[in-house]
Amino acid sequence: MLLAIDIGNSEITLGLFSADRAVTQWRMTTVTLRTPDEWMSTLTAYLVQAGRSPNEVRAVICGSVAPAVTQALMEGVEKAVGIAPVLVGPESELPIELDVEEPMTVGADRVVNTLAASQLYHRDTIVVDFGTATTFDCITADGRFIGGVIAPGIQTAADDLARKTAKLPATELTPPPRVIGRRTEDCVRAGVLFGGADATDGLVRRIKAEWPNESVPLVVATGGLASRMAELSEEIDEIEPALTLIGLRIAAGYLGLKW
Repeated sequence: MLLAIDIGNSEITLGLFSADRAVTQWRMTTVTLRTPDEWMSTLTAYLVQAGRSPNEVRAVICGSVAPAVTQALMEGVEKAVGIAPVLVGPESELPIELDVEEPMTVGADRVVNTLAASQLYHRDTIVVDFGTATTFDCITADGRFIGGVIAPGIQTAADDLARKTAKLPATELTPPPRVIGRRTEDCVRAGVLFGGADATDGLVRRIKAEWPNESVPLVVATGGLASRMAELSEEIDEIEPALTLIGLRIAAGYLGLKW
């Protein structure tokens, strides 16, 4: 089996694949102070809870945008399954072209998201990833990554609002029944969710207006809040919450991993 690991700034998403099929998936909080032994114990526990043995893992692929966590986690993974992870990044030999001014600065998540989009949809695509940041990544049908947009994440904005204001509470991100809130909590939820959806739609429309050819790109949402934001957005066409893990699995094949 293939273990795919997406190390984000807030969460780490892991997926176990048998051939091209996802067997199980789980999330854990990104913790910078864990030792390799702690990561080993955590990963082993998740595998056992899922009814899997660490010995079933034949290859590990990893993408990271959190360098402070990466080394300890990769050492812990190797201790747990006995296999050194392969790290994916903008320098990896993959069938997409990073047609931007500073290709080596493109995050691993953006690389594998656009790789997955190009392989799954075979058309011009905008990938909107609702994570710690909300990223809008643009790839053409012929596999050319042309750049995109990075905006504050929906949850990040909500947490920052609660942290920096004395009288605004932290709140669960579920849409209120109406925009005009009559309770403070509903006002916050309306601002964060409806504001985030309208910002998403506005940026997508601006991106479409600058698209380099006459095609109308497909808009695919991914990330932890993809389903919720897609309900509020007018521009999102498809939802694939596991797109990043799928991209890691596709990358593993192109990099010659066997599982």
